[in-house]
Amino acid sequence: MLALDQILRLPLLPLLMLQGLSVRRQALILPEPEGARRGQQGTGSRLRLLIAGDSSAAGVGVAQQSQALSGQLVAHLAPCFDLHWQLEATTGHKTSDTIARLQALPQQRFDVVVLALGVNDVTAGTSRRQFARQQDQLMRLLKDRFAPGLILISGVPQMQLFPALPQPLAWILGRQSARLDSVLRAQAEEHSAMVHLPFELPHDAALVAQDGYHPSARAYCIWAGVLSERITQAYSSKESA
Repeated sequence: MLALDQILRLPLLPLLMLQGLSVRRQALILPEPEGARRGQQGTGSRLRLLIAGDSSAAGVGVAQQSQALSGQLVAHLAPCFDLHWQLEATTGHKTSDTIARLQALPQQRFDVVVLALGVNDVTAGTSRRQFARQQDQLMRLLKDRFAPGLILISGVPQMQLFPALPQPLAWILGRQSARLDSVLRAQAEEHSAMVHLPFELPHDAALVAQDGYHPSARAYCIWAGVLSERITQAYSSKESA
């Protein structure tokens, strides 16, 4: 059965199209931050980390990678691990784009993979069924090519809270983002190596970049802290086992 937002898409279509065009015209386009996208840092047990996904994984919203998700995650993990890390993320990437990008990488081993995807799948109109199929394909690719012991799946952000989006467009996109996020939750429940981490930040203007769409440096720090806690728990327990 169709949900209310799906039923209302057709009668609201003219307004949604106008709002979408207006958002695109008025959007502040922020670049991906400068800085390293791979490296080695820290001491301790070796940990190989891959971060992949869209503009949020790439760090849009801050000026330097040191302020972005990758840089802050490295800063959290380096005191505990000999960290070898790599960032494979691009603005605008959907799940299908990330699959193509990772297929082009050489086969290698990563202990941990962090994924941040979904927003562009929402705005591209990807259905729940399509998203589930593509996510299954992505998981098979990760296992076959990189053999990670832990896959951390960041939840799809609550798009209804994005300041840059007007109503009812924000509500429509928010409902679809929740729908796609349910795919990620279900997927993680079926596989022991996967963990779904809901993207739930406090409703605070300080956590949003100046474009009203991407995380701020403070938000990236909180996000990295949640991820690093799960990684440290998983790999500290393996060492003590």
